Amino acid sequence: MSHVHSLYIDGSWVEGQDSIANVNPSDTSDVIGHYAQAGVDQVGVAIAAARRGVNEWRHSGLEQRYGVLMAIGDELIARKDELGRLLAREEGKALAEGVGEVYRSGQFFHYYAAEVLRQIDERVDSVRPGVEVDTRREPVGVVGIISPWNFPMATAVWKIAPALAFGNAVIFKPANLVPASAWALTEIISRQALPAGTFNLLMGPGASVGDALISSPDIHALSFTGSLDVGRRVAAATAGNLVKCQLEMGSKNALIVADDADLDLAVEAAFAGAYSGTGQKCTASSRLIVTEAVHDAFVEKLIKKLETIRVGHALEEGVHIGPAVDGRQLESNLAWIERARADGATLAFGGERLTRDTDGFYMAPTLFVDTTNAMAINREEVFGPIACVIKVRDYEEAVATLNDTNFGLTAGIITDSLKLASDFKARAETGCVMVNLATAGTDYHVPFGGRKDSSFGPREQGRYAREFYTVVKTCYVKAG
Repeated sequence: MSHVHSLYIDGSWVEGQDSIANVNPSDTSDVIGHYAQAGVDQVGVAIAAARRGVNEWRHSGLEQRYGVLMAIGDELIARKDELGRLLAREEGKALAEGVGEVYRSGQFFHYYAAEVLRQIDERVDSVRPGVEVDTRREPVGVVGIISPWNFPMATAVWKIAPALAFGNAVIFKPANLVPASAWALTEIISRQALPAGTFNLLMGPGASVGDALISSPDIHALSFTGSLDVGRRVAAATAGNLVKCQLEMGSKNALIVADDADLDLAVEAAFAGAYSGTGQKCTASSRLIVTEAVHDAFVEKLIKKLETIRVGHALEEGVHIGPAVDGRQLESNLAWIERARADGATLAFGGERLTRDTDGFYMAPTLFVDTTNAMAINREEVFGPIACVIKVRDYEEAVATLNDTNFGLTAGIITDSLKLASDFKARAETGCVMVNLATAGTDYHVPFGGRKDSSFGPREQGRYAREFYTVVKTCYVKAG
């Protein structure tokens, strides 16, 4: 067996209790590397180290913290091609998307480096004469971070960067499907001027390592991105210990195509939202709600678009869609296709597994028509390159259909009407709203999160991140 990539605990690289092979979903004969798996006892070791490390890091100078975050961001951006290739190789997204994700990760560190220098507290007048009051924000403490496989670096970074910026220590558990990106990020962080224990990497199964982390009373906050079922388990476990919790979970996003839509723009937005990244995005627009006036023309144009799409090895030039992340995800996608057909949906394009020169988890981008919002495929998150068209009479029915879901992350509309756009922004029951844009694609300096079963707790990203990664202290002073 090749070299095993170690865990990182208390400022040192350490062995795990065993290891797993990281396999390229574009070519299952390509083993990217072997990665250590933490034991449950090592979770406690890491937490104890973090509790020591945070006491030093929280009192570090602002310029020290600024320098650390800037250096991490600089290296990520400088190595974007190399690390983007690694990311695409292990997760399966097209190379350009992998490179873009690493570049964006660098931008996150740069943004929060600047936030370090923008931490300005508030002074207020007291209702009592001679008393001064100020409020200040302090680190919450030890933060557990559990990130998903679909954005192996970006989602982890938009949690790690603010956690470190605000003076916290981090226990980072990445998804076990994508350890290479997490290890590469940790290697960069390990070379910075951080006190031992401030940053820790625990690779391993969610059922053991993840459960031990979320169940610990010795952490102060837990940020999780993943499925709704696991999110509920995280919420229950952290609530039992009164640990601060932030959850980003499932979605069933919709894109409305209105009567007056520019159909070329609508097709591009639908494709970018539903199919880029192999549809493996929490912001994917898997429901395409189209008014009957433009339904047939839109479907025809979208099918023509899908006919031009190249599915293949993530690292090949000209590939638009890579493989599913692993065999289990591919089988789930194919099972959803069969279920939709059994429920009465009409398969308009794709729907089959594909073979390529390498043995990978490939499938054709898939489009269903004649679907209703009551069908299971339009109620539950699928996480594949599958979109369903729902025909509606008019804009009013479109909005009602959009909101008829237990999720509420993103929503979009394609329209030339300022009136419809304004109304849509007010009535969409989601955390993010897009007008004449794909539902997938958000900026790093503004809040991100959803409503209903999509999110729980404070928003992520931008200045809103401080709500989760800090606690407020109110100080009263009376002159002697």
